[in-house]
Amino acid sequence: MTALKQLGATQQRVMRQLLMGNEGGTVESLCAQLRISHNAVRQHLSALIARDYVERSQSRPSGGRPTACYRLTETGRALFPRNYDTIASALLAQLSARFGEADMENTLRDLGRVLGSREVAPSSDTPLEEVVQGLAQKLDALGYEAVPARHGEEWQVEAFNCVFHALAREHPQVCKFDLAYMEAASGRRVHHMECIVRGGHVCRFRLGALVANEKNDGKR
Repeated sequence: MTALKQLGATQQRVMRQLLMGNEGGTVESLCAQLRISHNAVRQHLSALIARDYVERSQSRPSGGRPTACYRLTETGRALFPRNYDTIASALLAQLSARFGEADMENTLRDLGRVLGSREVAPSSDTPLEEVVQGLAQKLDALGYEAVPARHGEEWQVEAFNCVFHALAREHPQVCKFDLAYMEAASGRRVHHMECIVRGGHVCRFRLGALVANEKNDGKR
């Protein structure tokens, strides 16, 4: 079930009307389109505003008192299905066919490093527990439903939502993007201990040595 379908039927209709209106909608226009009362429209709008799906926009001139206008927020627009998997899968298949799986994997690693390097990495003397907590917060903000979890004497990151699940099932190299992103964002080597795509309950990651130290060791 999509997030939009978790709303009541009338609220879904309100959302769709606001989506189709380039300049949003007014209470009066929604009443006419949905054939419900002013009071019902206002109640539904208030509920959607409280959930940050709808916001008030610039009022329309009406020859008298300006008429309040409402529109979808970015959060509200994101409730409508968007099929990114199809084009992403086609792009990965094209990369694999043209350059080979090894080069595709390297490209995904490079992309992960680039995006991860945009995050503020913790200093080398930051306690590992804080590094794990910070990385879990970054992943959670990206939709991974990630939390820090204690395993024996160490802290690890557990992610309950694989945001690239369909892609990763078809192209397992996608997981390399995740690992590269996490290593760049945390400054630590990341070990993939458990994987949802491979039948695990969660995606679980253990943080190891400092990435910079490993690079320096390799030069000695």
